[in-house]
Amino acid sequence: MRETAYAKLNLALHVRRRREDGYHELETLFAFVDAGDELSGSPAARDELRVMGEFGGALGEPFGNIAAKALAGLPRAQGLALILEKNLPVAAGLGGGSADAGAVFRMVERLAGLPEDWAARAAALGADVPACVRSETCIGRGTGTELEPVASDLAGCPVLLVNPRVPLATGPVFKAWDGVDRGALPDGSVRDIALAGRNDLEAPALSLCPAIGEVLAALRETGAWLVRMSGSGATCFALYDSAGARDAAREAMRASWWTMAGALR
Repeated sequence: MRETAYAKLNLALHVRRRREDGYHELETLFAFVDAGDELSGSPAARDELRVMGEFGGALGEPFGNIAAKALAGLPRAQGLALILEKNLPVAAGLGGGSADAGAVFRMVERLAGLPEDWAARAAALGADVPACVRSETCIGRGTGTELEPVASDLAGCPVLLVNPRVPLATGPVFKAWDGVDRGALPDGSVRDIALAGRNDLEAPALSLCPAIGEVLAALRETGAWLVRMSGSGATCFALYDSAGARDAAREAMRASWWTMAGALR
């Protein structure tokens, strides 16, 4: 079996308030790129996980990562031997670990089916994991786990991801948020929401990682119709009207930056 762990984007991310439990109340528009990490798996006597790829070394102990936890948390009669090719940077705002976990859920579903409480099991692993299981455009509320699927008018839209190769942990970015509620997610089509929305974590992320500003400035020079940071950063994305414009933009980025070209699912 093979599954792509599709890179997650927040086309818009509105932080409304800090909750009593320490988490933040969010409204976000999730979208997914048709590229990401790659997982291959086969039935085995016991669960196994091997990690490879450009960013594999950043994960440390394989069975401490979220993909292994997803595998261990899903009941089935047979083990699964997985190879994870880590193509997405770690701590990058792309939900890489959550996407890996989502791909594990889909593999287990094909092999043995998922338990009825799979969504709760996914949420226990991380706020982005439930959205990553299906990897379809949706609106997330609460901590991001209350999902509302939406029909996307942006399927197939060319997208470029750029990361300055600076890891940025989520916790400090949320801590640096100024606490101001700037309003709800707008209504309309996915394109309308993306254009009228914002990412409330962009300013705090910029304060911690100024290189994000350099990436955003470079992308804004490429003719994209939308440029924004994803999640808590440091990855930024740009949406284009044509694959040619996206590919030309990729060529214009600094050689030292990480880039990935794809299309929205």
